[in-house]
Amino acid sequence: MDSPRGRIYLMKAGLEGRAEMTPAFVNHFDACLGCMACVTSCPSGVQYAPLIEATRAQIERRYPRSPADRLFRSVIFAIFPFPARLRVALMPLAILQKTIGRNRGDRKERREQDGLGAHAAPRTSHDAPRTSHHPAPRTSLFSRIGAMLSLAPNVSWAQLFSSIPARTPAAGATRLTVGLLTGCVQRLVFPRVNEATVRVLAAEGCDVLAPPEQGCCGALALHAGRLDEARAFARRAIEVFERAGVERIAVNAAGCGSSMKEYEQLLADDPAWAERARAFSARVRDVTEIVSELGAPRAPRHPLALRVAYHDACHLAHAQGVRQPPRDLLRSIPGVEILPFAEQEICCGSAGIYNLVEPDAARELGDRKAGHIDAVRPDVIATANPGCMLQMATASARLGRAWPIRHPIEILDASIRGTSAGDLIDI
Repeated sequence: MDSPRGRIYLMKAGLEGRAEMTPAFVNHFDACLGCMACVTSCPSGVQYAPLIEATRAQIERRYPRSPADRLFRSVIFAIFPFPARLRVALMPLAILQKTIGRNRGDRKERREQDGLGAHAAPRTSHDAPRTSHHPAPRTSLFSRIGAMLSLAPNVSWAQLFSSIPARTPAAGATRLTVGLLTGCVQRLVFPRVNEATVRVLAAEGCDVLAPPEQGCCGALALHAGRLDEARAFARRAIEVFERAGVERIAVNAAGCGSSMKEYEQLLADDPAWAERARAFSARVRDVTEIVSELGAPRAPRHPLALRVAYHDACHLAHAQGVRQPPRDLLRSIPGVEILPFAEQEICCGSAGIYNLVEPDAARELGDRKAGHIDAVRPDVIATANPGCMLQMATASARLGRAWPIRHPIEILDASIRGTSAGDLIDI
């Protein structure tokens, strides 16, 4: 029942009244990563995403979760999709890290200890742990809080209060007018990704608009089956970017891009919004797609001697079918070597809020991914989703590694600006 086909069978049984919404029934859907690898694999082209989202919506409406489970999920959805609230929630972390000098980073020292710069032989086994195929077990509130703390990012006051210009003009003649989704977690935890995105697009001839009034795109809500919330966020995003008058909407977070490309389906039954949502979704692109769409590079690429392990974020590779543009972007940089590693198609365990609500299964997947990456001894890991960045940073720390984890657009930005490989790694 934990295969996609098994879950579809359960959905059908539920619709036909042959299956009740018991804890066992719900657990099969809670255990699903929503990674959409099944969509890639399915020879019949079954679109699993709307099925699992609709089923999770029914669960959210009809299934009485425990008080602790309801409380934990309510806190997540009351904070994470709202950047102002998330900023306040992260302030104590910034103070604590500044006070005690905690830095998952101190990267230079730890890399020297690990010998990563010299591609030293790893001191741990490359054999990845096997993941269980049984339904994910129910986890306690304390386990979930522990997982949240372990995933806590390095943040500073500068990050929490950073911003990017509302408009950045193109270098030279304008080739395209692009709106940038600044995101929720991205703008606060990884603001350098947004900054790099703006610089690269401007260097390649794009006028970049980042409307300051934008909010959450609704990705977390959509993937968790909170459809009314997702629709409200979607309508707001459509309004904001319509007013901006952009030709493309650039997204540098895979989960957000996947959801925004689904607005057409999400609002299909709303006569006032269906056509607007269709037009909006048609303009959404991952930033690597836009770089590819622009064609011949305008900005020069300076060499970067880097061995890069590129991890396919599930909602980029499986949900959006975007695999080649990130690799082409990296290969356009002289000196970059992309290192293939085992099981690149398998999820790292981040999966929206999965690593918070199902931490044990997520940890196994994270450790498995880190083990495979360790086998190829990279200088840097590249991936296009903030959740994956946090998940793999935590897994690599458990392995005793301190790999720098960068968005592909950050690596291209460093090449265009002539930043050295060492400086990129030490950010």
